[in-house]
Amino acid sequence: MKLLAFVPIKLTLLLILGILLGYYFPFDIRIAIATTLFFFVVLGILFFTKPKSNSSFYGFIAALTTITLGIFISIQAQPLHHSSHYSNLSLERQKQWQLKITEVLKPTQFSERYVAVVNGLNSTHTTGKILLSRPVDTTQKPLTVDDEIWVFSEILPINPPLNPHQFDYKSYLKKLGIYHQLKFNHSNFIKNENPECTIYGLAAAARGYIIKKLKQANFGADELSIIQALLLGERSDISAETYNDYKNAGAVHILAVSGLHIGILLLLIQFLLRPLRNRTISLLISVILLWGFAFVAGLSPSIIRACTMFSFVAYALYLNRPSNTFNILALSMFFILLFINPNLLFQVGFQMSYAAVFAIVWIYPLLQKLWFPKNKILRYLWQLLSVSVAAQLGVLPISIFYFHQFPGLFFISNLLIVPAMGFIIGTGILVIFLALINLLPDWLVLLFNELIGWMNSIVGWVADRESFIFKSISFDYGQLVLAFFVIGMLVYMLQQVSFKRIAVFLIALFSFQSWTIFQNYVASSTNEVLVMHQTKNSILLHKSGKKLDVFTSDSKASERAIADYRIGERIDSVNYSALTNSYDVLGLPLLVIDSLGVYPKQGSGQIILLTYSPKLNLERLFGNTRPIQIIADGSNYKSYVERWQETCKKNKIPFHYTGEKGAYLFEKKF
Repeated sequence: MKLLAFVPIKLTLLLILGILLGYYFPFDIRIAIATTLFFFVVLGILFFTKPKSNSSFYGFIAALTTITLGIFISIQAQPLHHSSHYSNLSLERQKQWQLKITEVLKPTQFSERYVAVVNGLNSTHTTGKILLSRPVDTTQKPLTVDDEIWVFSEILPINPPLNPHQFDYKSYLKKLGIYHQLKFNHSNFIKNENPECTIYGLAAAARGYIIKKLKQANFGADELSIIQALLLGERSDISAETYNDYKNAGAVHILAVSGLHIGILLLLIQFLLRPLRNRTISLLISVILLWGFAFVAGLSPSIIRACTMFSFVAYALYLNRPSNTFNILALSMFFILLFINPNLLFQVGFQMSYAAVFAIVWIYPLLQKLWFPKNKILRYLWQLLSVSVAAQLGVLPISIFYFHQFPGLFFISNLLIVPAMGFIIGTGILVIFLALINLLPDWLVLLFNELIGWMNSIVGWVADRESFIFKSISFDYGQLVLAFFVIGMLVYMLQQVSFKRIAVFLIALFSFQSWTIFQNYVASSTNEVLVMHQTKNSILLHKSGKKLDVFTSDSKASERAIADYRIGERIDSVNYSALTNSYDVLGLPLLVIDSLGVYPKQGSGQIILLTYSPKLNLERLFGNTRPIQIIADGSNYKSYVERWQETCKKNKIPFHYTGEKGAYLFEKKF
């Protein structure tokens, strides 16, 4: 099947291209608007004046129109480009912020976190989103969606990652339209007792009420946390151990209400509505029930995305034309990106959802053609395995790129759990309904609790087979793109084996291997030394090819800090040693001064690393050693760092604090 023969797929790919251009190469929004309108006018003239609207020139103009439309919506979706955005006002000193809570994030050990829209700054109406946090306080009631508060505080930037290859939370929030954060406590905020209600607030309240009712039943703690995740999209109560088990078993997608759950729910609805002869009414009821479930589950972006996608799928089923499935999926993506939010394109959940669904629709039929067992049980198992393999092929490059691991036994957990998901979701919805009307029987609670416990046990067993979990896989952006190229050409070859198709597949495979070999060569030839940042610890790294020497005061704590660096730099072996007082780094002497404050009273041209807050007089140190660079890492008290920074500034000596500027990379620049 030639996917590019479908017009909706072409338009969707062109729109995606435009969104990428608009995001990475931001144009002036006025130019984007003018260009888009110009091409729309030209396209309209051609459509009404040319009898053959399928001409090459018409197609070329249509392509340019779609690309410019993508550029425009991408620029328009960035809040910073709006004149009413709060960042266009003066943000110096403390301000009075009028905020409305739109999302409650999972709290950390020390703080509650929220996303809020900015409705006003002092007396000026503004727009934009901001990250909120406040210390955990058992005397204060947590905020909820739709709460309105006034905060008197100073805005703070969101810090970039301090170490190489560390997760870039700042970039992640930027793609959500969040550029700053506010910190508040009980003393600098006021809560509006009569906030304006929105549909998101109603959905959050409904979900909270359902959770309250479920907690009154006799579910186990682990089982209840999984029930909340499966049916309501609430994952904050899942323990770290349980979550890691699902991740290592390749079943973590079950914990997020997304395409899998909505797809199963649609099949259940279609099955229950089968006696209904009027297919139009059946379609309307299906879509209404899907969005009713989305409302109960909190209307999170992932649920809205999944319901939109499967509303289009329901329409495809209504048409009863399987060949239209690709068209419908492409149209759902097109309208989600065009009308809901083009920034969804950069979210992992969106990428994995559509990659999995497209792979199932495209690859599953091919796997069924390879083997069609006559035995019904074998046929059913083969169908389940085919769906699982197709979905995993679709998300494999994305999964390895973002998470750097691959569960080798994913098919076992999927074969055992996915067939039961329809029964689990159906029973779960029944449990919720009966709990809401106070008619939930104990035997049903026991049955459902045992069912979820059985699922947890299977996942735990698969996760315990650690030798089949491939972790710390180095996988860069080039490999991501080429891996999809290889998978696409593999499917293309299997559709109709020919010399040409085999050659194209081998070229794709050779390209992937060549890029991987090149990256390994680059990693093997790199030699660098850097001071990493970690609170209450000192870490000095020396990378020599694929070998890494770690000099640290706490080797166990440093493992967490260098984990991402190991993967990003393709490290094969790591050696740990205790941190000593002197090193030769790229031909330059490095002096390490620890809490004892002891150092040689002679020498010049040194780089000095201050660790564990030594009590010393920097003026005297400068007179004795005449350093060319001072470095302070995360093991030092901030008050000491501030004092050292002032002294270095006074003496015109470069000062680098890893807590502000990030890891220090040694270079031959002195």
